[in-house]
Amino acid sequence: MAEEQDKAAMQEEELQAEELQQDGDVELSGDVEPSLEEQLEAAKQAVADAQEQALRAAAEAQNSRRRAEKDAENARKFALEKFAGDMLPVVDNLDRALASADITDEALKPILEGVELTRKTLVDALARHNVEQLNPVGEPFNPEYHEAMAMVPNPDAEPNSVMDVMQKGYTLNGRLLRAAMVVIAKAP
Repeated sequence: MAEEQDKAAMQEEELQAEELQQDGDVELSGDVEPSLEEQLEAAKQAVADAQEQALRAAAEAQNSRRRAEKDAENARKFALEKFAGDMLPVVDNLDRALASADITDEALKPILEGVELTRKTLVDALARHNVEQLNPVGEPFNPEYHEAMAMVPNPDAEPNSVMDVMQKGYTLNGRLLRAAMVVIAKAP
């Protein structure tokens, strides 16, 4: 009886194997291999995508290089900005010392000459590093470079022009370092 059961089990396994093989044949016949033209189109599209990615990568690399060069150039140009800004009050104080000194006193002349030479040396050193002084007397008011402190009626001056400078302004390589404090003329 065991033999009969073994034979029946083997026959059943063979039937199942044949069914699986037939199912596999059906599945394989369902998969249609792409034609050569479709393969060519797919390859062309892949090449076009790869070329576009390469162009984008090259453009991004070039943009990054330009940005880095510009950042380095700005760092060189404006590295002295904080230091130059700290030196401006020194120039202002030397100007105030010269303006308030009694020039008729003979005993003070050597001191005044020393202060004037110190001021000139400092202003020249700043100028060598592209720090330029703004003294806009008589020029039209420009809010980018001037800070209006007062408006005074003046029939002799053109309206909206700078009559007086309370504190000189400065630029570093064309960038505003400190705005000039000015008095503006207005129509009477």
